[in-house]
Amino acid sequence: TKMEELIQSITGEGGRLIANWGPRVLGALATLIIGTWVIRMVMRGIEKMLGTKHVDETLRPFIRTLILFGLYAMLFITVAGMVGIETTSFVAILGAAGLAIGLALQGSLQNLAGGVMILLFRPFKVGDLIESGEGLGFVKEISVFVTFLETFQNKTVIIPNSVLASGTVTNYSTIGNVRADIPFAIRYDADADKAAEIVLNVLKQSDKVLTSPAPSVYVTELGENAVKMVALPYTTVEDYWDVFWGLRGEIKKALGAAGYEPALPQRIVTMKK
Repeated sequence: TKMEELIQSITGEGGRLIANWGPRVLGALATLIIGTWVIRMVMRGIEKMLGTKHVDETLRPFIRTLILFGLYAMLFITVAGMVGIETTSFVAILGAAGLAIGLALQGSLQNLAGGVMILLFRPFKVGDLIESGEGLGFVKEISVFVTFLETFQNKTVIIPNSVLASGTVTNYSTIGNVRADIPFAIRYDADADKAAEIVLNVLKQSDKVLTSPAPSVYVTELGENAVKMVALPYTTVEDYWDVFWGLRGEIKKALGAAGYEPALPQRIVTMKK
């Protein structure tokens, strides 16, 4: 009968579909399950590696997300290919989407790349005193996109990481101490050796000046109106400004108490008879 023929046709077609697609679907499901398990194992290993390599905590979530997205994208394309879906279109779509996102976020991606370089190569770290074209201050936070500086005036400066990664940065904290050059001057008729002894004594009496490296005082220039000298005390980064500004007043007091007059401009006037 026609009903029997219809049932046989449906059964035969179903059998052919199962024969053609059954192994593919089962293989895809098995690949999906095994692939998911493998990805979990890989991510556990990466998590341990990030911990042992002392990768910055700010960078860890970004690395995890990037690797996880890449692994799942590869698994999805593999499973899609196993069930007969054309994967070339997926690759083209992903490529086009990546290009569009890259063009739209070009500046942000530059900051992202700069942040990754800073966090990986660590030219400076949180707490360091650094100076760039954007200012001088202590590093308070390094994020993936920007770095936060706290200046000596308690101002917060937010600098894009691309600027720090591509520009010149001076790190005052790398060695652990910094020299605070303090210039001063005396008159030509004054005793330079005695002045150097007085100023050196001021430096040695300060508890903010380090004994190693030892402070020193030198004559730097024979100026038009004065002998120019400089005091060279070493101090910690935290005490830099206290030494740089604070000891100037102490040096002035000590020289004044010893009878040194200010090195004012002088002119010799001769009278013709």
